[in-house]
Amino acid sequence: MRIGILGRGGMADALGTQWARAGHEVVSGSRSGGGGIRGAAEFGTDAVLLALPYEAVAEVVAGLEEELRGRVLIDCTNPVGGPGFGLLTGGGPSAAERIASATPTAHVVKAFNLCHEDVWRLTPPVFDGRPLAVPLCGDDEAALSVVRQLVRDLGCEPLNAGGLNRAGLLEATAALLIGLWRGEGADAQAIAPPLEFAGKRIS
Repeated sequence: MRIGILGRGGMADALGTQWARAGHEVVSGSRSGGGGIRGAAEFGTDAVLLALPYEAVAEVVAGLEEELRGRVLIDCTNPVGGPGFGLLTGGGPSAAERIASATPTAHVVKAFNLCHEDVWRLTPPVFDGRPLAVPLCGDDEAALSVVRQLVRDLGCEPLNAGGLNRAGLLEATAALLIGLWRGEGADAQAIAPPLEFAGKRIS
């Protein structure tokens, strides 16, 4: 695949390096220097990863409407910040939905937002013998199929988390986990019971 990455930060580098290792062609661009954001968006005929700070994304993608037309646009941003790692989009549309509104001709898929960049540098991300699961939210089946393959290329398992209208749940989950991990130093993974107990009443 030809993958364009908007941004050159840690997430862009971690995911881009792994996809290149898997045999994909990857070009990244920053908001200054080199081929830039526009060049990366034009290159990503199969997929474009949006790996910019949340505060900048809507303005950036709105200026790339033609370059992103028909593209699979993967949103890994987290609208989290301030004291207590709060959700910046609380009470309103999710970050993914705002991005979709700013670039209505792209096919937005929310993915890769629940883990720190260091996790994506693992080859592969497997914990206690279990591959990492990556939930996806999106409305276009063809776009979801592309992102599922990119998840598998990392050695992970894609999970169907619903349409883009559920992306806010992923973003809220990220805010909760970041607050537990970084704010409390807690093992956030311990909050979920094993699958066999997920639907049972525990007395």
